[in-house]
Amino acid sequence: MTMITGPGSAGFGPEDDTPVFVISVAAQLAGMHAQTLRQYDRIGLVSPSRTRGGGRRYSGRDVARLREVQRLSQEEGVSLAGIQRILDLENQVTALRLRVAELRTEVERARARTEPGSRIFAAGTGGDIISVRPGQRPPRLIGSTQALVVWRPMR
Repeated sequence: MTMITGPGSAGFGPEDDTPVFVISVAAQLAGMHAQTLRQYDRIGLVSPSRTRGGGRRYSGRDVARLREVQRLSQEEGVSLAGIQRILDLENQVTALRLRVAELRTEVERARARTEPGSRIFAAGTGGDIISVRPGQRPPRLIGSTQALVVWRPMR
C-alpha cells in the first residue's frame, strides 16, 4: 500500500475516499500541473468531490488514480480514451468480484441450512420424482416444469 504524505497530511492512503486535497496540493502529490487535473475532470478520468462553492477536493484514492493515469500515459503510451476504457473495465471487474463474493456467501448460507441427512428432490408436472444433490440442477425436460422439495427426516 502506498501512503500519500505531504506537509501536514496524516498519511492518507489510496483507499481513502475523504476529499481533503485542494487542486494545487493534489497536483503536487500526483506530480502534475493543476490544469491537467482540470482536463482529466472535464473528460471524466478523475472526478473529485466539489465544495458548495464548486471547488474541487481530491481524496487519497483520487491522487492514486491520477498517478495511475500518468503512469499509463507516460510509461505505457496509452491514449486518454484507452486509459478511460482500462479504468472502466477495472471498475467492472471490481464490481463483479464483489458480486461473486456475495453469491459465494449466499451459497455457503444455503449449504449450512441443508442439514446432514436431508435430501432434495425434483418433482415434474407428470409426477416423476428424482433425487438431486445440493447445488445440482435437475435435468430439464421439454415442456415440463419442476418443483424442488427438501426432505428432512423426523427426529
